[in-house]
Amino acid sequence: MSAKPIEVTAHITGTVWKIEVNVGDKVEEGQTCVILESMKMEMPVEAEQGGVVKQIHVAEGAAVEEGAVLITLE
Repeated sequence: MSAKPIEVTAHITGTVWKIEVNVGDKVEEGQTCVILESMKMEMPVEAEQGGVVKQIHVAEGAAVEEGAVLITLE
């Protein structure tokens, strides 16, 4: 496992519709962590690598910009 934290980032500007994970959860590569809503469409944000959720940086209903860090995995 890598020593460097893994950042799960927003791939679009939108609103955090739903957070699918909790701190301490183990996630697999490709697992949906957050669902963003943009222009009435739901867009899943998936983990590019597996890991354990260390920190959640956003709350449901929050507006986020493209590239914003949503979750940190370790």
